[in-house]
Amino acid sequence: MKSKRLVFRDVEWWIITFVFLIIVLTNIVIAMSSYSYPMEKFFGIVVLPIILYIGFYVMHLIIIPKYLKDKNVTQLILYSLLTTAVMGGLSGACAAINDGDAESFFRFYFSVILLYVVYLVIANLLRKIFLPPVFKDFQLYNWMRLFMIFLFVTIFLIVSRLFVNEAILVILLTIIPGISFFVLYNYYLLYRNKLKGNIKTYRWFLWGLMTIIFLVFVIISAENNVPEIMLLGLGMIATLIFIVFPISNIVFGKYEDYIGKIDVLSLQVNQSSANLSFLRSQINPHFLFNALNTLYGAALMENAEKTSDGIQKLGDMMRFMLHENQMDKIPLTREVDYLRNYLDLQMLRFKNESNLNVEIKISDQICEGSIAPMLLIPFVENAFKHGISTKSKSWIKINLRCLQGSVHLDVVNSIHPKKQTEDPRDESGIGLENVKSRLAHFYPQKHNLTIVANDTEHFVHLSVQLS
Repeated sequence: MKSKRLVFRDVEWWIITFVFLIIVLTNIVIAMSSYSYPMEKFFGIVVLPIILYIGFYVMHLIIIPKYLKDKNVTQLILYSLLTTAVMGGLSGACAAINDGDAESFFRFYFSVILLYVVYLVIANLLRKIFLPPVFKDFQLYNWMRLFMIFLFVTIFLIVSRLFVNEAILVILLTIIPGISFFVLYNYYLLYRNKLKGNIKTYRWFLWGLMTIIFLVFVIISAENNVPEIMLLGLGMIATLIFIVFPISNIVFGKYEDYIGKIDVLSLQVNQSSANLSFLRSQINPHFLFNALNTLYGAALMENAEKTSDGIQKLGDMMRFMLHENQMDKIPLTREVDYLRNYLDLQMLRFKNESNLNVEIKISDQICEGSIAPMLLIPFVENAFKHGISTKSKSWIKINLRCLQGSVHLDVVNSIHPKKQTEDPRDESGIGLENVKSRLAHFYPQKHNLTIVANDTEHFVHLSVQLS
């Protein structure tokens, strides 16, 4: 499944908000913990970062989005210069109150501005280089942008030594990235393997990580001749096993449950829409008039035997669509019966077409098991809908096989140019995307769908493991 593009304007906003919040809170704690801390210093380490944060907000979430909407370069330049001047004046006043050196402040301020401009330029280049259609999905682009955000935040923290001390650097560049690494390690290598039942793999990754951490602290302890460092390593291992991993597992479980509920609701909505669409496509005036006209012609040519048989098949199809199509699973025999009825009616309709060759092979063996309804018929329906032309040679080949615990469908049909008057919205009753989503929901890792098409032929292979 293709990864989605992250909304990086929001990601950047939340990361910068988090960074400035840590900076301000840490500096407040440091200032309040020292009774002799001068009040003037408070402006330099607390008010100054707040002013810079407001400037970032104005530029990143007001001025730039307005430019992207209006494409007015003049306004972008004027508002950017005005914001830079106002923020520079306010932050310069804070630095002056803090008895800061003017040259050092201007060097710091313009370094921050230059850093922000360079970030925007590189972000724009990454969009042009790594976004589709150059690459098939957004995974590489997302990781490149996330790495770039971390790199530029790190440079910003190093440049901003006016209000960033060693404690903030340790928190933002060591502790938080470390915890983030272990949480990601837990999700991708521990939690997901355990969820899938790969207990052996889960244990290898868990105790392998613990062993590496312990050995690293043993080596550091031996090199510095400080045995207490090993206790620090054991404390870190205990923190991961009893605090970080269990808490993150709870979050992961809530997240998976939330996503699962969304998927179920989306599937139910899609299923309801598909049912209505299928009913519209199958029991619409066009289909009914064709079927009734065929039955009427058959009744004129012979006694009512074929007519009554066709009416019975049509009634069985309507009952199936109105009742069994609403269920999650039905006996496979009922799905096959519906398919047979559909094919019989279509053959009544097209039996006099001299340009059409139809080959149908349906397994005579009893198809055991249950299947989600309407997984087979869309591909057959598409073949009759798009594979028949009254002017050129056409063919449809259908092969349905029921094996032990699985069902296999192959459909091959000719392809003809679409009519200019054909409505592009007039697609299959259920639709390929809906069938794919239902297969992914009901038969994850238990189905194979292959679709190949060229200029003259369309091929579909579907295999579903029922047990």
